[in-house]
Amino acid sequence: MSSVENAVSATAEGRRLQEIKSGVAWRRWGPYVSERQWGTVREDYSADGDAWNFFPFDHARSRTYRWGEDGLAGFCDESMRWCLGLALWNEKDPFLKERLFGLANGEGNHGEDVKEVYHYVDATPTHSYQKMIYRYPQAAFPYAQLRTENASRTRMEPEYEIGDTGIFADHRYFDVSIEYAKAGPNDILMLITVENAAEEAARLHVLPQLWARNTWAWSDEPEHPLLAAQANGDVLATRPAKKTWRLSAEDPAELLFCENNTNQPLLFSVAADGPFKDGINDFVVSGTEAAIDRKGGTKVAARRIFDVPAKGRVSMRLRWREDGAAPDPFADFDATMALRRQEADAFYAAVQRDIGSDAARAVHRQAIAGLLWSKQFYFLDIPRWLDGDPNLPPPPSGREKARNADWRHLNNADVVLMPDAWEYPWYAAWDLAFHCVPMALIDADFAKQQLLLLTRDWYMHPSGQLPGYEWNFSDVNPPVQAWAALQVYEIDRRMTGVDDVSFLERIMHKLMLNFSWWVNRKDSDGRNLFQGGFLGLDNISPFNRSEALPDNMVLDQADGTAWMAMYALNLMKIAIELALSDPVYEDMASKYFEHFLLIAGAVADIGETGDGLWNEEDGFFYDMLRHRNGSSVPIRIQSLVGLIPIFAVEVLDNDIFQKLPSFAGRSRWLLQNRPKLAALVSRWTEHGQGESHLLSLLRGHRLKGLLRHMLDEKEFLSEFGIRSLSKIYQSNPYRFQAEGISIDVPYTPGEAESGLFGGNSNWRGPVWMPVNFLLINALRKFHAYFGEDFVVECPTGSGTFLSLDAVADELTARLSRLFLRDPLSGETSDDQSAASNSIAGYLLFYEYFHGDTGKGLGASHQTGWTALVANLIDEVGR
Repeated sequence: MSSVENAVSATAEGRRLQEIKSGVAWRRWGPYVSERQWGTVREDYSADGDAWNFFPFDHARSRTYRWGEDGLAGFCDESMRWCLGLALWNEKDPFLKERLFGLANGEGNHGEDVKEVYHYVDATPTHSYQKMIYRYPQAAFPYAQLRTENASRTRMEPEYEIGDTGIFADHRYFDVSIEYAKAGPNDILMLITVENAAEEAARLHVLPQLWARNTWAWSDEPEHPLLAAQANGDVLATRPAKKTWRLSAEDPAELLFCENNTNQPLLFSVAADGPFKDGINDFVVSGTEAAIDRKGGTKVAARRIFDVPAKGRVSMRLRWREDGAAPDPFADFDATMALRRQEADAFYAAVQRDIGSDAARAVHRQAIAGLLWSKQFYFLDIPRWLDGDPNLPPPPSGREKARNADWRHLNNADVVLMPDAWEYPWYAAWDLAFHCVPMALIDADFAKQQLLLLTRDWYMHPSGQLPGYEWNFSDVNPPVQAWAALQVYEIDRRMTGVDDVSFLERIMHKLMLNFSWWVNRKDSDGRNLFQGGFLGLDNISPFNRSEALPDNMVLDQADGTAWMAMYALNLMKIAIELALSDPVYEDMASKYFEHFLLIAGAVADIGETGDGLWNEEDGFFYDMLRHRNGSSVPIRIQSLVGLIPIFAVEVLDNDIFQKLPSFAGRSRWLLQNRPKLAALVSRWTEHGQGESHLLSLLRGHRLKGLLRHMLDEKEFLSEFGIRSLSKIYQSNPYRFQAEGISIDVPYTPGEAESGLFGGNSNWRGPVWMPVNFLLINALRKFHAYFGEDFVVECPTGSGTFLSLDAVADELTARLSRLFLRDPLSGETSDDQSAASNSIAGYLLFYEYFHGDTGKGLGASHQTGWTALVANLIDEVGR
């Protein structure tokens, strides 16, 4: 066990993580309530598949969800039976602030976009302590202004944010912090603190809420859950044949009840008895007494009205626990909350013991906090979603052919790491793999569970395909699961000193099926060149790679093929790790070693068929557009597509071949009998650092040629990392012309100017954290083989030559500038500290970053793959 792990295990939070292994349910309650359930595919029962308009934001306060819940600062159990959250009212808004507002996909000039100011400030892996902060205007929230102004803007203009409206002028806002702490696994403390930033007092209604997810409207459940007022001001929560729970709120809280049922008369002109889901809203905002019940229901708010002093603060305390626990709920409340804060500090002090600066530790900690806050309960049963529920009208005709209709096996009801709790409140296969890598820094067991989850039979398709994402499970994401499994395995081993080979064994068995799916479905002619399709890179190509090409043309993808080469090497590495304790896996190591060589040979065109993806003249990899008659044309655009082959690299130490004689024998046979492969790809006859061997798609001179492009500041290298498209296209856009198709691809360092995929993400210039992280990872592997004597010019044309390890350090430093001026010493980046849609002292973790300025773009709270900055900071520290 490492010194870091010893220090972590000695903390109270570290002990709780250990107690989970012995069955103590510290993760049972957490921030699993989505920030947005409306506008999702799950809730879409339309005839045309328009999820955004079928269930819009304006319906959310009055309409019950089928598959989940949303709320402000939500907290619930792992099955989302009982939910806690917060509502606010400033006496100016037309309705309560119960959930975050944002624009639907067609409303924003760059797609969907949350229009609120909030931050996930802190969290521990067992959710023993959580904190977020939300900024609420004291004037009427500018809903209409945000919609109207964004609708009037073109894609060439920036998004119009809430800070641009002037609503926060003269500090007329409340900063509302919401903290949760656990006195025990089933004992939840909730503290709401309101700070008035203005120079004068202001009134605020604070309404913490408790509700039951509606399960009765969709089934034949004979009895409903019940929330009932008690004589002492508590709320008793019961479900048939389940535990009884109790909510206590500080006096003098006014209890307002309603039912978590759709307001049918309001939305659909259908007669029904209330009170409805929006009853508390109607009572507070409009004074409609008939809209609520004073005794009980399935949703309750505990209202307190505060006149918050100028520059002052007020607070409210609540406690939710099993009935009978903590009979005096507030006697130890403050002490417990303070203790959990201290324990969180102690846990992160142990985790971050090698991180030098306070600023770097703050970025690391908030990155992890956002990752933990983005855990969401995800519920979807595709057969029921397609066929409809027995108590409701049948779905529209043709639904059996709706999106995801071929995923009838899928039945998900799990807590999953989401990319962003508002903009992307659903899992995505390659996003989730990246999320697990920073998660492993603080909770490797949960990271391993998440990686295994998508390979389970209620996720993975019987064909072996992994579900892409909710909008189309059949869209293909890059196969990075095996890479992520190795990363998590190695982080866990470094931290604990234990080789969790059972985890590797479990995930390998399923990933072998997925690899076979790729080979059988995405290599149309069995040529070891792959047509992956979408691959998550949205608009990086001149045309939509999710759609069929005209005249039955086929696109052999440099990135799709490179991902598969990387996948083969990752599976080979896993098999080798397993074979060290079980010789059975030597055969599998040989299988993936050979498959990598076959892919590498196809990429290099050793058969001289003219189908290779490497262009010697340009020193770059390109996609190849191929006709069924055998003719082909390269797509000669220099983009991230042509850099991804760098990822496919593995270094094998010589002692592996001594320890695995069967693998060694088969490898020698292959390389002796396939000399072109041996010479072109593996450099097998040459020894590297420490008698190691290199497996890569790139020989040394090709690697240097590719890096000349990648490290050129006039092309890919920016101050903040590697761009996704060469900057040479800024003044001279790439033009693709073939078969009547003519498409221009300009360098677009910021928001997308193309409407492809909704236009809310852009791979035509910006910097993306996950692919930069993979580049750094690959460069360090190349360095392990080539050593200090192998140098490249960095930046290109500068006259400075660096080893590949030093290049990786340089890229790490540049990426860190997105958050820190210097990764080793103080100060947050200018963009982070000056952002109008953030709170001073807190960070935003964007989906991607402007290729020239580093400005954050896309989803603003995507502390999923952007949380990889925590791994970079951790590595710099070590």
